Amino acid sequence: QVQLVESGGGLVQAGGPLRLSCAASARSFNKYVMGWFPQAPGKEREFVACISWSGCSTYYTDSVKGRFTISRDNAKSTLYLQMNSLKPEDTAVYYCAARDRLLLSRSLHGYDYWGQGTQVTVSS
Repeated sequence: QVQLVESGGGLVQAGGPLRLSCAASARSFNKYVMGWFPQAPGKEREFVACISWSGCSTYYTDSVKGRFTISRDNAKSTLYLQMNSLKPEDTAVYYCAARDRLLLSRSLHGYDYWGQGTQVTVSS
């Protein structure tokens, strides 16, 4: 069982940065593929980024390439999402998720554990 707790959300002006964190309780955090999935009001949860267990491989949706960076610190059992050049359309509750399989996945159905989410609001 893995427990995930997101933090770092808040209100930011368009163009500004924000860094999200996701602390995991898993003793073997370094065995999980991790991902970030925002859910905007009235919309379905969607994929933005994922990272391999080692941190060597990452994958992003096109809309955030060059603006968002996913990373992890396995020694601290923590996942990060550095978000730069934020846009109002990035406003959402951001969820982190853990996948107990080797391969990366952009499908939310491929993840086994979810956090409670952290709100990100970008004002114009």
